[in-house]
Amino acid sequence: MGTGMSLAGTVTSAIAPSMIAANGWSKADFAMVGSLGIVSSLAFPFIGRIADVLGVRWTALIGQVTLPLMYLAYSLMGGSLQTYIVIFLIHSVVCLTTTSTVYTRLPVQCISAARGAALAIVASGPALVSAIGGPLLNAYVEANGWRAAYQLLAIFAVVAGTITFLLIPAEADRQAGARAPRRPAREDYPAIFRAPAFWILLAAMLLCNIPQVIMLTQLKLVLLDNGVTGRGASVMISALSIGMLAGRLITGVALDRFNPFAISFFTLALPSLGLFIIASSLDAPAVLTGAVFFLGFAFGAEGDIIAFLVALCFPIRIYGSVMGLMTATMSASAAIGAVGLSIILARTGGYSTFLVVAGTAVLVGAFLLLTLARAPRPLDLEGCPA
Repeated sequence: MGTGMSLAGTVTSAIAPSMIAANGWSKADFAMVGSLGIVSSLAFPFIGRIADVLGVRWTALIGQVTLPLMYLAYSLMGGSLQTYIVIFLIHSVVCLTTTSTVYTRLPVQCISAARGAALAIVASGPALVSAIGGPLLNAYVEANGWRAAYQLLAIFAVVAGTITFLLIPAEADRQAGARAPRRPAREDYPAIFRAPAFWILLAAMLLCNIPQVIMLTQLKLVLLDNGVTGRGASVMISALSIGMLAGRLITGVALDRFNPFAISFFTLALPSLGLFIIASSLDAPAVLTGAVFFLGFAFGAEGDIIAFLVALCFPIRIYGSVMGLMTATMSASAAIGAVGLSIILARTGGYSTFLVVAGTAVLVGAFLLLTLARAPRPLDLEGCPA
């Protein structure tokens, strides 16, 4: 997880300024390239299904081979933005086989007693590697340029991909596949869509991810709008990172030891409290810092929760198929939130309305997770190995 596609944000942030300046691209045009990430949302269900059919080891190998080739292609391209876009699109689709949709299947199918803790450790990989490697990559770009940085990343991806492939036990996929016969997609997907648990999870993820735009791109602007100084906002944003790491680890352990549906509700409801506080007149620095921590805690915990609940509510043999659909839903929800925020800002000029709407949506979505405990499975999913 820490050496695959999940590093894309860290890599782009470090290299983009140098690459844009060297090629004479406009920042606006380059920013538009990011909107093509919607293609990834459409690809996630297919990636998840491939993982169910081929297993983790061979599905991940697709991205492990392709990722260094993409880095090398970036380093060899000319100054054409169109060439960059073509490489970006291939990168954004094929290399998804090195993301959580595939890799989380491994701890899910191999670990039961401490599954939540295992998922928490796995999910911490990208953050830890980014924290260590981000500054090193920035320094390398400054010293050697963007082409050399991509070439270094290609070598890194070859080494990391090889080690990862060798570490994945081949027998894990064989054992997981031996417990249940594979069925064609035309049988599995109708069964998934008939499961009330699927629609509850889908609705919950759709509602809970609406405020993602605040955490990813707008948080500092929101805090400044509340009268926080630039320096104070930086301190509060660090609380977001601390909250994310704490959310991953604490929630993962809690899912193993307590009612997972109750833990999911309380954890994913936290952002609503944070959003309501930020929207209110409570602007004391300590209060706002606590609100930001709540946002980060839930944002970090969400990956553990969705993977854990999918594994709990569905057979392992279709884990990837369901997880791919959930990941696509979460991505679509974030896009909906971004559009909604844009509309509300254009009409009101402020963030308060969006914060209240998003907080309410999150609260409803978190509440839906409480109903999962009583959600029945369709007959053709019952009795399948979990």
